Amino acid sequence: MPESESQRLTWFGTYSKEEIKNATAIQRGMAKHLQRDLDQLAKDLLTMGALVEEATNKAIIALVRRNKALAQEVAAGDHVINDRENQIEESALKILALHQPVAADLRFIITALKVNNDLERIGDHAVSVAERAEMLADLESVPLPDEFHKLVEVVQHMVRDSLNALVERDAALARSVCMVDDEVDRIHRFMYSAMQTVMRENPTYIEPAINTISATRHMERIADLATNIAEDVVFMVEGEILRHNY
Repeated sequence: MPESESQRLTWFGTYSKEEIKNATAIQRGMAKHLQRDLDQLAKDLLTMGALVEEATNKAIIALVRRNKALAQEVAAGDHVINDRENQIEESALKILALHQPVAADLRFIITALKVNNDLERIGDHAVSVAERAEMLADLESVPLPDEFHKLVEVVQHMVRDSLNALVERDAALARSVCMVDDEVDRIHRFMYSAMQTVMRENPTYIEPAINTISATRHMERIADLATNIAEDVVFMVEGEILRHNY
């Protein structure tokens, strides 16, 4: 069917060139608004990540140095992380409702929602570590094996690397985070056994040893959540669901 000067046949009917031009302009405007909203969502998520990483590091330092004041700072700042989580979730859901994104944009929003939740949970575990640090500061110092300090270092690196992988959209770095999680689990089991031995040999260490076990358990959970974030980065970048597949 030949096309007239003023009309074109489309899948949805016959429209004038002016109508097609207007529709194209609207689509471009919507795409521009979508990109703006996605950029803002990414910035908000990175800010959330920075807050959570800072809280985690402060909690761990408070635990290692028996610093009550620093531990109290972590607990006092938790509401900021909680408020951020709500804000990011609302923004992501609004983008889904208004723009109905597909493909890579949709994967990014799904990832943002999941990472946002995991970051808030890391913040909660950081508070729990800080609470144990505050309690331990008033108790006799329990002998700690070298593995404890290794656990502290590995957990901090996992949180940092998972967030760097998110920022850089680096699937290879994200996969390297996932591979370290088994080592954290091993150290956590070792710490549990070591503290049991300490308590059996010297009952005066029971209370600080129990609090130390609890703190290491919360650090192990932080590592698990950092692994979740890394898995979500792989999904965002490559579209591959990595969980349970390595």
